[in-house]
Amino acid sequence: MAAVPEIIPVSDLRQDAAGTLRRVNRSKQPLVVTQRGRAAAVLIGFEAYQRAERERTILKLLAQGEREIRAGRGTDLEAVLAEADDILTRR
Repeated sequence: MAAVPEIIPVSDLRQDAAGTLRRVNRSKQPLVVTQRGRAAAVLIGFEAYQRAERERTILKLLAQGEREIRAGRGTDLEAVLAEADDILTRR
């Protein structure tokens, strides 16, 4: 079961932005920022953002590969693995 994210109003973020950023980076968990009682944004640490972007890139490549297979096109396995290695080692 996923953990319930911490929620803070935007006014609290305004009052202590530096402390909020420290808390997000330390906890490595997303923080939901509300405005007028509704979710307005999600704040995550930079490392978590980079990791999510890498994962999203890999998922897009997998989806592209599935489309190519269905269309009868494809890429050599060695080239695919080399590209995946390159994405995983980028930091």
